[in-house]
Amino acid sequence: YIMKIAVPSFGDNLKASVNPSLGRAKRFIIIDSETREFEVMENPAVNVTGGAGIKAAQAIADSGAEALITFQCGQNAEGVLRAAGIKIYEAVTGSIAEVIDRFTEGQLKELKDIHPGFHGGR
Repeated sequence: YIMKIAVPSFGDNLKASVNPSLGRAKRFIIIDSETREFEVMENPAVNVTGGAGIKAAQAIADSGAEALITFQCGQNAEGVLRAAGIKIYEAVTGSIAEVIDRFTEGQLKELKDIHPGFHGGR
């Protein structure tokens, strides 16, 4: 059973929507799926010139998250997340609170569509 989940976010609370970018999201919400307690983690990769996905994935791994909910994930970031034992789930449109509800109800699928990554570009 997964407790600690990371979600790239446009805001700093559970009403915010999921940011479609993993590497370039300004922040992540790290939330306990049971208690709904959460912390806001600034993304250290937001302004790096290259390897943002990898750096963001490492920050998520370091946070102790057991799962990531995101719309997309590059191969390099996926490698870091999988090595850390983090499961990757496909996000759906809505607030982070709604997405976590869908997760706890077992409605989110594991993310299978891993893209090659946006090397050197935004």
